[in-house]
Amino acid sequence: MELDPTDTDLSIERTKAQIAQLDAQIRSTGGTQSVNYMKADSDEQQSFRQIDQQRAAVSAAQATLKNSQVDYNRKAALLDAGAIAKSQLDDAEMALSVAEANVTQQQQLLDKLLSGAQDTGNTDSINLPTIAQQREAAGNMSNDIDALMQQKQALVVQLKQLEVQKERLTLRAPEDGRIIKVLAKEGEMVAAGTPVVLLESNRSYYDIYISEKQAQGLAEGDTITGRSVAGNKPVAGTIRLLTKAPGFADLKQSREKGQADLTAFQVRIDVDPQEGVMPGMTIGVNEREFTKR
Repeated sequence: MELDPTDTDLSIERTKAQIAQLDAQIRSTGGTQSVNYMKADSDEQQSFRQIDQQRAAVSAAQATLKNSQVDYNRKAALLDAGAIAKSQLDDAEMALSVAEANVTQQQQLLDKLLSGAQDTGNTDSINLPTIAQQREAAGNMSNDIDALMQQKQALVVQLKQLEVQKERLTLRAPEDGRIIKVLAKEGEMVAAGTPVVLLESNRSYYDIYISEKQAQGLAEGDTITGRSVAGNKPVAGTIRLLTKAPGFADLKQSREKGQADLTAFQVRIDVDPQEGVMPGMTIGVNEREFTKR
């Protein structure tokens, strides 16, 4: 008997779609992380080359400043000797000031490219803070990927639960037999554990009622051999159930509150089909069988 799986099927499809969406997000985040790492490497190399160029610019500015200083000193000496006009010294002084300002400017540009890193003279060994931050940001994306993986795992577990629920929508009889009556109608809502079909089992068994003393020597799984009243045939069986019997089987005596003096036990014994033993026959068990294990 199969219950309507529509709601469960929709839940399964929705969960599978969510898992696929997370897979796409994981791939996208992983790809972005790889791109960010490559961009950090590219930016680092570009920054190194810019630093090299700026070092050259600083060196050129320092050389120009040195030449301007030499030219200024020469013209100051010539002016003292009366060999040149004062305007020529003024021009040399202006050129010296411009060269000094250019050295300062070029050095500031170099410091900006270094971003606070110590200039060791070996460009490839410089640890640029901006590049380190880029790599750290790319590394932190691993946490995002881990979070997405955990969400996916939770959905995978949920999907397994839904698949189990769908499997349980197929109701299977506890044993083989013939359907006597269908108790539930198609489309009817039934609670869990509610019988929906009555079966006539193919299993053969018989019940006996014994006293507490007799029950002490028995246990479920024990083998008991009875005999059919008709034909006196031995009938081997296995105890499937050993439990307190209903009140009608108790041995009652006169007491103040009508309580049972002796409690009876019900023993259900399963038997295999055999020739000469038919359903409905009476089976007797000798008391000696009660002590077997």
